[in-house]
Amino acid sequence: MIFTSIDFETANAKRHSPCAVGIVVANEHEIIDEYYTLINPLMQFNSFNIEVHGITSRDVENQPTFAEIWPTLNEYLTDHLVIAHNASFDMSVIRNTLDYFNMPYPSMDYLCTANISRRVWPELMNHKLNTVAVHHGITFEHHHALEDARVAAKIFQQAVDQHGGLLDSLLAHCKMEKGRIFEHGYKTPRMKRSKQPRRINFSHM
Repeated sequence: MIFTSIDFETANAKRHSPCAVGIVVANEHEIIDEYYTLINPLMQFNSFNIEVHGITSRDVENQPTFAEIWPTLNEYLTDHLVIAHNASFDMSVIRNTLDYFNMPYPSMDYLCTANISRRVWPELMNHKLNTVAVHHGITFEHHHALEDARVAAKIFQQAVDQHGGLLDSLLAHCKMEKGRIFEHGYKTPRMKRSKQPRRINFSHM
């Protein structure tokens, strides 16, 4: 099984303002390839976002735009299983930025390692990327797109490993189906709720 882990940082609250992207290609055991670049979002930076990731408008003024790097990103994503921590954010960055540049969506399946972590390690106080990383003894520079993508890949590897190295077994345990982005839209990963035991009210018996 080969998968692609992706992480974006954005210039502001708009989902079509990516200013950095990190990609890690891996299998169950090792990292195979990595890609990182800053991105010129062609819009202003918000001070809150700068405080989070440390990237400024000066850092990206001579960097490529999303449209210019999309052919490379598309090769990493199309027809692959893509994972991200809090994938709803990263997938919305992809969709909204492609919409902004009037470009078609890729065809790809995806999963969220935050949701997977909630099912595999429910005992954790929360399932933020840094919390799950600490649980597995992983140190990294948080909010650097490549480092975050690398940690998400390692978390996914750990989750798959705990289920015999089989993705289908992991998804069955998580009661989860893959999400999908396709040419005309998208489908979020489906998570089935665990059945709660039926409570019987004995007060009326």
